[in-house]
Amino acid sequence: MLAYLPRPPIDTSLYGTFPQEPELLATPGSLAEDSWQHGGTTAAKRSTPMPNYPSPPCHSVIVPSEPSLLLSQGSVATQHRSVDLARCPPVTLREMGTHWYPLHALSVPSIPSSARGRTSARSSAAATVPAPEGLPSRCRKLLEEDSPVVQAGKRQRQRYVTKVGKCQVNLGNIQEKKRFLSDIFTTIVDLKYRWFLFVFMMCYIVTWVVFGTIYLFDAWVRGDVWHQGDPEWQACIENVDGFISALLFSVESQRTIGYGSRMVTANCAEGVILLMAQSIVGSMIDALMVGCMFVKISRPKKRAQTLIFSKNCVISRRDEKLCLMFRVGDLRESHMVDAKIRAKLIKSRQTAEGEFIPLEQSELNLGYDTGEDRLFLVEPQIICHVIDCRSPFWDMSAESLRREQFEIIVILEGIVEATGDGCLAAGMTCQARTSYTEDEILWGYRFEPCMSLEKGAFQVDYSRFEMTFEVQTPAASAKELQELRELEQQEHSTLSLYWDHLLQPCAP
Repeated sequence: MLAYLPRPPIDTSLYGTFPQEPELLATPGSLAEDSWQHGGTTAAKRSTPMPNYPSPPCHSVIVPSEPSLLLSQGSVATQHRSVDLARCPPVTLREMGTHWYPLHALSVPSIPSSARGRTSARSSAAATVPAPEGLPSRCRKLLEEDSPVVQAGKRQRQRYVTKVGKCQVNLGNIQEKKRFLSDIFTTIVDLKYRWFLFVFMMCYIVTWVVFGTIYLFDAWVRGDVWHQGDPEWQACIENVDGFISALLFSVESQRTIGYGSRMVTANCAEGVILLMAQSIVGSMIDALMVGCMFVKISRPKKRAQTLIFSKNCVISRRDEKLCLMFRVGDLRESHMVDAKIRAKLIKSRQTAEGEFIPLEQSELNLGYDTGEDRLFLVEPQIICHVIDCRSPFWDMSAESLRREQFEIIVILEGIVEATGDGCLAAGMTCQARTSYTEDEILWGYRFEPCMSLEKGAFQVDYSRFEMTFEVQTPAASAKELQELRELEQQEHSTLSLYWDHLLQPCAP
């Protein structure tokens, strides 16, 4: 529950729109040594910030401050490696002041692209830098915890609905459990298969044992057990001399097997009544268990496995409006009938009166007023939510997206086509679900097309279902874009009135 609390705002101006893995800034001296010796040392951890060592003063060669210059002038540096730089003593942290670059240092425009591209040279050279002496280990841990990679790992929290559509909500401390017995049919159908099969078998076994025990008790009371083989004895139940024979007679009677060796005679009325009661109870159990088995097998729950959703949402402009989009598809050739899609936003908030509402559900408009939420799902569809003044993302920008904590639940419902006929009444409703957290929303991206025309038919390439490409999208929120658009229109109208006033002919 606490995972959905809003996080305090942090200074995100030092980072990009999305967290990237930090890169190391290597020292000029270590880069020169690596280019001369070609040492294959192990790469240092990329999440650890490295100090920027200023170039030591040497008399014979001038070491440039940019690593790219060293790499581009490797041949010149090689000529002086044994004469000039050998006299330069190694520089430590205690001999000169150091400056620790932040983890996003390589994203600063002043760093040339040539230095960014040589990752292997920087990583191997960084391993040769000696560990700073006197720096406490706890300070290094604090610096590592501030990295975007670690921060992104900390942001992983418990989902409300998993990506495969399973609701992560456990019900506990239910006092009135007798309510489940009032709807015994649904209770049995909702059981897992192992418990369902256990209940299925136990219903038959218990009735066989119970009625077999009653038959044995009746035969024992009337004395049929003690007069087996007596031709003058009028038995109530013939050939029942023990529990095993009584159990076999119970199974034969309920399943209408009737081998003929054991039977109820007309010498006792209680035997006939027991046989009628067992037949009625057996028919009721058959109707209940067979019905539950049929419903459980024919449930279209597994049909949702062939309804797929894109792993990420994208936000980009469509028809000059900022839109949140995701993609859905159906892998089967038997399509969903009357498919509908809707989305819910799960987000905790605090009211003006101080009331905390955990996991509040709000509706996301996917075209309900225009009918765009009803899908003809024969090929992958891109579902669009227009971010307007009624949208909960109205004032969300690319920067504020990183500070938000919410979850979007997408629900796709439809009727499975019946086998044999196309009657909608014979179909059953199927529901597929998925969810998207704020970390799975890509700002400034768009889905690539996955359908083409080949050999007189449209061909869908599902290998491109998840592919996206970056497009030019403003990082401002939809509200800010609307205000900017209104301001431009106001300025344009003011200028138009001004020019119209100037162009008016002067009155005589």
